[in-house]
Amino acid sequence: MAKKAQSTLINMLLSLTMIAVVAAAALAFVSYITAAPIAEAQKAKKEAAVKAVLPAFDKIEETDIDGIACTKAYGSDGNLVGMAIEASSEKGFGGHLGAMVGFDTEGNITGYQILQTAETPGLGAKAGEWFQKGNKGDVIGMNPSTELKVKKDGGSVDAISGSTITSRAFCELINNAYNIFQKGGNE
Repeated sequence: MAKKAQSTLINMLLSLTMIAVVAAAALAFVSYITAAPIAEAQKAKKEAAVKAVLPAFDKIEETDIDGIACTKAYGSDGNLVGMAIEASSEKGFGGHLGAMVGFDTEGNITGYQILQTAETPGLGAKAGEWFQKGNKGDVIGMNPSTELKVKKDGGSVDAISGSTITSRAFCELINNAYNIFQKGGNE
C-alpha cells in the first residue's frame, strides 16, 4: 500500500506555489494571444471615430501635440478642413471619460465619439448620445472659444438629467480638445 503524503507546511507551500505558477502561466498565455486583436480593435474604433467626427476629407495626417494624438484632415485642394483630437477627463463619475472630438478650421465642434467610459449605465453612459446634434445637450456647431460649461455652472450646455458630474467631465474634455486644437489647428 502506498504511503499517504504528510500534510505539512512545506507540502502545502509547494502545492500552492505550483498552482500559482500554472495559473500565472495560463493568464500570461491568454494575455499574449489576445493583445494583438485588442490593439487592432482599438485602432479600428479610433479610425472609425475620426471619420465620424470630421467633415468630408481626402487625406489625413496623424500628429502629436503636447503628447495628445491628433488627426489633421485635408480636402482635395490640400487645405486643412478639420482636426480630430483624442481628449479625456478624469473627473467623470466613474473616473476616466475619453472621446474623439472633431473641429472645423474655425474651431466649431463638428462631432464627437465616446471612446472610453466607465459611467453609470442609463445615466452618465448617455453622454454618447446626449450631446449629439438634435438632442437636448447638443454641442455640435458650438465653438469652445468661450469655455463650455453646464447650465448649473453658468454655461450653456444642458447637463444629462441626474448626471451633472459626467456632463462637467464631458465639457472639460471638449475644452481640453479645443486647447489642443488652438495649438495645432492653425495652418
